[in-house]
Amino acid sequence: MDGHENEPRRTGDETSPVRGRVRRAAGWRPGHRLRRLGIVLALLAVTLGGIVIGTYAGGHVGTDIGPFRAELKLSPSLSGGTTVDIPPLGALLLDSHDGPAYLTVEVGSLDQGRTEALIDDPASISRASQSAVQDVRDGVIRLGLRTLASAVLATLILAALVFRDVRRTAWAGGMALVVTAGSLGMAASTLRPQAIEEPRYEGLLVNAPAIVGDARRIANDYTKYAEQLQRLVSNVSKLYTTVSALPVVQPSPGTTRVLHVSDIHLNPTGWQLIRTVVEQFGIDVVVDTGDMTDWGSEPEASFVGSIGLLKKPYVFIRGNHDSPRTAAAVAQQPNAIVLNNSVTTVGGLTIAGVGDPRFTPDKETSPAGSGLTSAVADQVIGTGEQLAATIEKSPRKVDIALIHDPASAGPLSGVCPLVLSGHTHSRQVSKLPQVDGKQPTTLMVQGSTGGAGLRGLEGEKPTPLTMTVLYFDQQKLLQAYDDITVGGTGQSQVNLERHVIRDPAKGDQVPVTPTPTRGPSESPSPGTTTLSPTPTS
Repeated sequence: MDGHENEPRRTGDETSPVRGRVRRAAGWRPGHRLRRLGIVLALLAVTLGGIVIGTYAGGHVGTDIGPFRAELKLSPSLSGGTTVDIPPLGALLLDSHDGPAYLTVEVGSLDQGRTEALIDDPASISRASQSAVQDVRDGVIRLGLRTLASAVLATLILAALVFRDVRRTAWAGGMALVVTAGSLGMAASTLRPQAIEEPRYEGLLVNAPAIVGDARRIANDYTKYAEQLQRLVSNVSKLYTTVSALPVVQPSPGTTRVLHVSDIHLNPTGWQLIRTVVEQFGIDVVVDTGDMTDWGSEPEASFVGSIGLLKKPYVFIRGNHDSPRTAAAVAQQPNAIVLNNSVTTVGGLTIAGVGDPRFTPDKETSPAGSGLTSAVADQVIGTGEQLAATIEKSPRKVDIALIHDPASAGPLSGVCPLVLSGHTHSRQVSKLPQVDGKQPTTLMVQGSTGGAGLRGLEGEKPTPLTMTVLYFDQQKLLQAYDDITVGGTGQSQVNLERHVIRDPAKGDQVPVTPTPTRGPSESPSPGTTTLSPTPTS
């Protein structure tokens, strides 16, 4: 009875053999095949789109590599490889791996605290070089995991918006996971660490190989430099005791001590020496005649952070290696004063200054920075003329004029008693040709407080680190000065030489040195060669 009652229902069931054969036949119709193919293609398109979006959106991490802050980025690529971007010098291209993932390492700002920590502890230089590889490895692993998660998440969101179907969204997410993980795995499996030995350069490094020099030799010299830093700093700490063996200046209550520095060129050791001298010599004001950086780039702007640690007024003018960005970063320091054809009064001294008219960090791309041509002479002399006019209009008598290139000093003769400059990386003291009826003017050219930076490692003899302490009496005239010299790379000797000026009103008894004058000649006359600007780039 039950079998007869159920028989009609089985006959009408959709799963009957006849009905099933009809549906399977319908499933193979061309229209149905095209629909399924379209769904598969749509899944692939959404998956690839989600991977690309997720990679660009989340495929980047910041990491510390030694004293530098670096940004690691992954992007889709057919050939793979790595670019190490070092602004503004250029880029280093490495054939590091295959696969559809391209790695970009952008070296960013130099962390001042970590840099000085390396210098305070020379042994940490070795540890930092060993940990740098692990820093990069850890950063790349974090980058891979972040990229994988971002690609899958972006694909799920995109698939949900497009299909509005849970199963298809899950399929897209799974495909994104497989494709992204497979791409990263392919890159890892084809990694070629030896690619670092065969790099390809792009950018200014191609046009300015002198800046790079023999990289291996510079690295070796810098290691030797680091090994001497502890002894060097120890010797510097004894500078003040050296003063007792030199001609004694009787400092009166009105004596003002000024520290003249110049051409630090990104050498953090220079800051350490400056802080030591500021503390031990009781410095009232620090004046900097430019070239604090090498390229004036954004990453270098963090280098000026040590100015605020000095807790003393810091008067700065821009050199030809300092960009307006550098000057703006200096101006943001709470104790800094940036002069640009302007006058300020600090520590009882009235100081006028003007920045270098040029910005020539790379002499290959900026020919004007490679020598004192007629056009360049007119430019730098014109800067001196502008400052002289500003000083003559000042309601207060100017005690010190600041310029970067000594070739700008000529128009300042007789306008103020003392002119300070840098640029040449060679210390020199001389008198400017006296103008009838006007006061004599002394020109003091500072060496390089940063030992010329990395370029100081390229010559046979390292460039020493130099600075000068100036003593001004109550009439704001220079009565004495101490020349401080610290040996360059691999040398730790410290010298302090004191000069007492017998007649401050007339200035120091030093030779008179002519300065360049305007004229059609492409080179200055023989009498002016000692003050011709030399290329510091």
